[in-house]
Amino acid sequence: MSDLILWRHAEAFDALESQSDLERKLTVKGQRNAERVAHWLDRNLPQRCRVFASEAKRSQQTAHCLPRKFKVLPTINPDATAQQVFAAVGWPECDDTIVVVGHQPWIGECIATLLHVNHVNGMSVKKGAAWWFQRRVKDDLPEVSVRAVISPELL
Repeated sequence: MSDLILWRHAEAFDALESQSDLERKLTVKGQRNAERVAHWLDRNLPQRCRVFASEAKRSQQTAHCLPRKFKVLPTINPDATAQQVFAAVGWPECDDTIVVVGHQPWIGECIATLLHVNHVNGMSVKKGAAWWFQRRVKDDLPEVSVRAVISPELL
């Protein structure tokens, strides 16, 4: 059995004219929302888990709210695809719980893939929301279920 949590970064400022997209930071509201979701995640995650964030400042700021070490992966930057993200974090092959802090549209594409939803552009995911999936093998067949969907507004 292995778990995958897809956590979209919280609300960030728009990029300034001279600023790259990766340099955008969380707003005050985004920071508060990230802290709320991180608190819920920390209470519910197993002691041992692996956390990954993209190179984007807003993704790393969101990940910092979770009191766990995280690894920065350039392969999960905003322009990644769902398949690149799954490969980069080693899911579902690993047995660990994995938290991935990232971006639309690939989070929505990952969710659509896991739910077998045939949607060209994936699914829309609110900023700061976390989707928790669990994979298990039953009768020699892998199955994925949704354990939880949390958004800052619900906490």
